[in-house]
Amino acid sequence: MLTIAIGADDAATEMKNMVKAYLQGKGIEVIDYSHDGENNALIYPDIAYNLATAISEGQYSRGILLCGTGIGMAIVANKVPGVRAAQCHDTYSAERARKSNDAQVMTMGARVIGPELAKNIIDVWLAAEFEGGRSAPKVEKISYYEKLPRPV
Repeated sequence: MLTIAIGADDAATEMKNMVKAYLQGKGIEVIDYSHDGENNALIYPDIAYNLATAISEGQYSRGILLCGTGIGMAIVANKVPGVRAAQCHDTYSAERARKSNDAQVMTMGARVIGPELAKNIIDVWLAAEFEGGRSAPKVEKISYYEKLPRPV
């Protein structure tokens, strides 16, 4: 059974609940890293980092992060070595994120897209697989740069 990690901040709780139910309706197990209420101190950088770390450690092969725009979540997730996160607000970007970039994490903005489009984007992203080919050396180069020592 496929397991998807999901995470959302308070700006995307409603969309996260819809996405979670949609995935579960497809028989996909969902592990939730989200902000979970008024007293929760987690903000989107915490949520994105925790989920991306789980992806990098191999706990899950794919993750979906949701916030108001999807931008902040993508920025944070991409700070975790080995993780490639792509902001996807259309089906073509979602397909290319997987096929060309082997993105394990997709981010979306609850204030940018509606629920039906989100479902379509998720379906395309889940169906797409990394093609390798001409893209393989590019993804390898990304991994190479991640491993370089940081300038002092």
